[in-house]
Amino acid sequence: MQEISPAELGEQLQDDDAPLVLDIRHQEEFEEWHIPGSRNVDVYDELTEDPEQAIEPLTDLPRDERIVTVCAAGVVSQAATELLRELGYDAVTLTDGMNGWSRVHRRAKVPADIDGTVVQVARPGKGCLSHVLVSDGEAAVFDPSHYLDEYHTVFDEYDADLVGVFDTHAHADHVSGAADLAARHDVPYYLHQKDALALDATPVEDGQTVTVGSLDIEVVHTPGHSEGSVSFDVEGAALLTGDTLFHDSVGRVELGVEAGIEDADVEGNAATLYESLQRLLDCPDDAVVLPAHDPRSPEPPVAATLAAVRARNDDLGRDRDEFVEELASDIPDHPPNFERVKRTNVGQEAVPEDELAELELGPNNCAAE
Repeated sequence: MQEISPAELGEQLQDDDAPLVLDIRHQEEFEEWHIPGSRNVDVYDELTEDPEQAIEPLTDLPRDERIVTVCAAGVVSQAATELLRELGYDAVTLTDGMNGWSRVHRRAKVPADIDGTVVQVARPGKGCLSHVLVSDGEAAVFDPSHYLDEYHTVFDEYDADLVGVFDTHAHADHVSGAADLAARHDVPYYLHQKDALALDATPVEDGQTVTVGSLDIEVVHTPGHSEGSVSFDVEGAALLTGDTLFHDSVGRVELGVEAGIEDADVEGNAATLYESLQRLLDCPDDAVVLPAHDPRSPEPPVAATLAAVRARNDDLGRDRDEFVEELASDIPDHPPNFERVKRTNVGQEAVPEDELAELELGPNNCAAE
């Protein structure tokens, strides 16, 4: 076999004898988004136009390591694999390339002092984090991807019945699977009405409590990243903060405005986010902060106490004026296709199933910095 699946590569990258991942895309594409630890040799044009021109740059690769070639969709990288094998290298191709890598999911139990279990489901290729809360045979899912089999595996493992699906907000970097998952199980899909612009969702409001098993989940409306952003406080022990609060940053404030779905301004959103963060900072110091994203190809569990986040997150140390100025003026690159993704997640656009993977390709850029 001259191919390796994304899931298998994900497992092998955890080992001490992990293969060398060779990314043959253009340098600018590699710098924007790549598999951590991979090496870039930009021979894409050579492989498509005259493969013999790619021989010299590829012969600098180590001969004592297995090589996994990567491109966007696993097509041109197959030519790289064939050439490397002709040159005597042990080489295979990553099936579907970065497209396939973006589908990989990994999961782990989160250390949280609750009467139940929190399972974090990470999507390293997108930097996305979702969570499954299990208590007394009932389960709830927060911020799921549209790859729903990952969550059914958790339900089966814990012998739990799904009773509700929650989105912390209308995401801008990936298409949510929440509405579909809820519909398949005939359970409520919870989303704040400010983000459910054209969706038939069960609205949540600030201060509302939803019970899963023996656990009470309090809704904390934390707008700023989006008008309908909420955080979920699980008995003061776990905080699902969506894109409001990350461990090292906070949510950016202009995506909804620039996507044309918010009648707001960036400075106003930044001021609103500042006030939302103050509410979260009033939670217990030992509460575990569980955001919906970590752009650094997360390996679960991504978890830290609120006290630890407060100590390491520079955004939380700024006064109001400095905070607003910083977030309103320093705008990072946008997530790819964020306008269409955002419109899809508020119900204003429908994306065909066969276009979802391509729509989501690219880095996660939901943090302010």
